[in-house]
Amino acid sequence: MFSFTRPSAAQTQAHIFRQQHLPYSYTETGFTQRDEKVKGYDNDLNFIELGKGEATWQTAKNAIRQWIMFPASWAFIRPQQAPIHPGTVVAMSARVCGVWWINACRIVYTFDEPDRFGFAYGTLPGHVEMGEEIFMVERLPDGMVRYVIKAFSRPRFWMARMAYPLARWYQRRFVRDSKAAMLQYIQQQQV
Repeated sequence: MFSFTRPSAAQTQAHIFRQQHLPYSYTETGFTQRDEKVKGYDNDLNFIELGKGEATWQTAKNAIRQWIMFPASWAFIRPQQAPIHPGTVVAMSARVCGVWWINACRIVYTFDEPDRFGFAYGTLPGHVEMGEEIFMVERLPDGMVRYVIKAFSRPRFWMARMAYPLARWYQRRFVRDSKAAMLQYIQQQQV
């Protein structure tokens, strides 16, 4: 679904309502947990170091809970502060070439371990892409905390297939801006 203006809460909620009981738009549900690449998809793994120590770790986990990783200037999640639980459906809206696209996703799984925290969400039929993405923070043995984005995806909507290089450019832009949003949040909280 697309809009020429920033989608309202009512528009995104209506999109969620239409999508919430539909199946995932791909069959490889949960494959982001595997170490190998998912065949037939673009596979991406990106990370940024956020800092060291317990304070950074707790702040990074809080950032994930608040969906800080979405660059507010051109991408956002509704409902805001959506609970991170398996089955939660969200609308991820992004402005691409002056048009706002509303994309439906459902949280596939979560993890809250001593040194890993985050979740994976998968695309629903109302998404221009198909695939799955992990947003997580992890604490390494030396105490370094890093933010990790891991995904497999491919175009689903015909316009995304036709403009494949542009779609990949926006995916890379999202990764860059997402990492910057996380790092900025960590730095602001530690002042």
